[in-house]
Amino acid sequence: MFTDEAALEERLATPSPALVADLARLDGDLLVLGAGGKMGPSLCRLARRALDAAGRTDTLVHAVSRWSDPAAARELAADGVRTVAFDLMDPTADLTDLPDAANIVFMVGAKFGSAGAPSHAWAVNAALPDRVVRRWPAARIAAFSTGNVYPLVPVTSGGCTEEHPVGPVGEYAMSCLGRERIFGHAALTRGTRVALIRLNYAVDLRYGVLADLAVRVRTGGAVDVRTSAVNVVWQGYANEVTLRSLLNATAGEAFTLNLTGPETAPVRRIADWFGAEFDTAAVYEGEESGTALLSDASRCHALFGYPDVPLRTLVGWQADWLRRGLPLSGKPTKFQVRDGRF
Repeated sequence: MFTDEAALEERLATPSPALVADLARLDGDLLVLGAGGKMGPSLCRLARRALDAAGRTDTLVHAVSRWSDPAAARELAADGVRTVAFDLMDPTADLTDLPDAANIVFMVGAKFGSAGAPSHAWAVNAALPDRVVRRWPAARIAAFSTGNVYPLVPVTSGGCTEEHPVGPVGEYAMSCLGRERIFGHAALTRGTRVALIRLNYAVDLRYGVLADLAVRVRTGGAVDVRTSAVNVVWQGYANEVTLRSLLNATAGEAFTLNLTGPETAPVRRIADWFGAEFDTAAVYEGEESGTALLSDASRCHALFGYPDVPLRTLVGWQADWLRRGLPLSGKPTKFQVRDGRF
């Protein structure tokens, strides 16, 4: 359990021995593009601590963002991360002003509002990657993607493996597939080593599917069960796997990895667990569909081990977080959306 945000950040920034060992093998500095988002600060802090533990104290971690929250930048700088204020979407910005680096984590993305401004989603999710691979063609790149590149599949299927044909629904998902194609083209034509990380959905107590459901149940709001099952994974595990995947990045054909938890988790069951936590009955609306956005992360678990925090533990943590009145990001996942309009 966590008494405050500092305790949560401490847990998220504590590297496993496996991460320390892998980063000890990684040559060169690390550049994190889009480091100011929901996962970026904890990933940068985790990388810094893992490198220090590996004896790589001279290896730099550069965190690039507009830093609309200056406090986040100051806190990272205090932890030994070099923060760089830079607007990656400024058409006049010159990426050569950014540091050289042998390793890049690409975390930039546009999702919410993409239905109303699809050109912006394509500019962020597909056009910017082309500028990045032209600027750092020799780097190892771990690029965040999403399970949204897959179609909805039967909840009894176990989810899509990495070999499943893609079938993005909506402009956001299509633009994310565009991102993958640009990075994949760089791997094929420039020899850029690429790892594509299809993530859904990370949980960090301040945001995520579990926070969305917990708030609905606790406040008596109706839980939409049209999307009847989800995948979730602890953010600390997601960040570790992303960093470790840099060693799996390949040229020619990009390495592709589904990143999520092992369960196909029924939304009703999770809501009922929260009902028990808050001593209230969950209220439901909508008719359950037989399909959902689901991924099979067997490859991930075989390579990097199972997530270190089980789903039921995450539910308990999330309930305790709300009971303590600790802050939420106010950024819902909209996991219930089925038509791809975010």
